[in-house]
Amino acid sequence: MNQATSQKTPSMDEFKSILKRHKMKATRQRLAVHEVMMDLGHASADMVCEELEAKGTAKVTVASVYNILSQLADIKVYSRRMSSNNKMYFDVLTSKHIHLYDKENHRFRDIFDDELMDLIRSRLKRRKFKGYTVEDIDIQIIAKPTRKIKTAL
Repeated sequence: MNQATSQKTPSMDEFKSILKRHKMKATRQRLAVHEVMMDLGHASADMVCEELEAKGTAKVTVASVYNILSQLADIKVYSRRMSSNNKMYFDVLTSKHIHLYDKENHRFRDIFDDELMDLIRSRLKRRKFKGYTVEDIDIQIIAKPTRKIKTAL
């Protein structure tokens, strides 16, 4: 198993420990947001809010959910993903991996391809960008589905 696929989303107990380590309270709202993110994997604040409302676990505004997700991304619990519709999405998997972004349905899918990542890293290591130093590599493949995705009613 490669490094990317071996990483997992922090369990609720691990999540509480992370919050404590960063001197953040394990509020009902933060816990509810993390629970939803564990289920969704990739989500925008709107999506998390809709799921919270459907579950009835916590009453939280979209702005509060966005703030919680941003705080958690700042402490590296989640990572940020920008979509082509200029909406911020958050990802529970923070290890290096490739994203396939469905531009019609605004969904992300994780792609684990260590061979491709090594090839790109190797190529960029030899490449110089005048006036810049490469700090990180973030690959997002933008695609559209070849067939309609069925949605549950």
